[in-house]
Amino acid sequence: MPNSMSSAPAQIAVRRVTARALLLGDRIDAAGLERSDMISATPLAFHAGANGFVALYRFGVAVMIGLSPLEEDNVLEQVKLRVSGPHEHVDDESAMLEISPDFDDRIPPGGAIAMKDLSEQRLLVVADALAKTVSLGRDEREVNSVFDTIEPFAANLARNGRPPWNRRSMLKLIGQTLLVQHRVSGRVAVEEKPDVLWDRPDLERLYARLEDEYELKERAETLKRKLDTIVETARILTDMIDADRATRLEATIVVLIVAEIVITIGQILTGRH
Repeated sequence: MPNSMSSAPAQIAVRRVTARALLLGDRIDAAGLERSDMISATPLAFHAGANGFVALYRFGVAVMIGLSPLEEDNVLEQVKLRVSGPHEHVDDESAMLEISPDFDDRIPPGGAIAMKDLSEQRLLVVADALAKTVSLGRDEREVNSVFDTIEPFAANLARNGRPPWNRRSMLKLIGQTLLVQHRVSGRVAVEEKPDVLWDRPDLERLYARLEDEYELKERAETLKRKLDTIVETARILTDMIDADRATRLEATIVVLIVAEIVITIGQILTGRH
């Protein structure tokens, strides 16, 4: 008797791997850490642990994929010795990777990153996106903090019609803004694609999907607009402080001249008597 039960389709075996990006400080000096089995020089990427992957970015981010907590701690102990400007609070971004040869490189909304395999080139693409998004998160908080600082100055100007007197605070504000601006446009270079895409243009779609998922371009453009607004506002307030000081200085000079004239006239009149 023929079997009327149709065989169930074989279940697809899916491997799940965790990826973590940690913003450790302002910069990681990877010089001298090169090794014979390294995957990439910029960023410095190499295998670690049993089946793990590590990528170190000069703007202070370490990305670790497929490492156990103990293996992560071992890597971080070595990397932290190379970190300049370490942060008290370490920012992190995590993602789940789902691997199966039947998957197309895609990212469902709010879901895991589905990839065909864990090739070194694919890991470099994922690491680049995670490194940029965790760094952008820190920059966004710093810019918002600058906005919170500059708001009282603007409110005081609107309420009293007079600029703030503390010029040093305004100069510190401009310096803080320039540091964030330099980090966004210079060190992180959000708009630049990873070098691996030159050799693997077929991974452009994966990177584009990661870029859309983490809204890298949109966040970078928003940051730049905010930075431009802060710099322009701070410069206007500083110019107003300088102009107000110049006016007071001119008034002081006029008063001194008048006082000198009065004294001179007094001396003349006194000399006649």
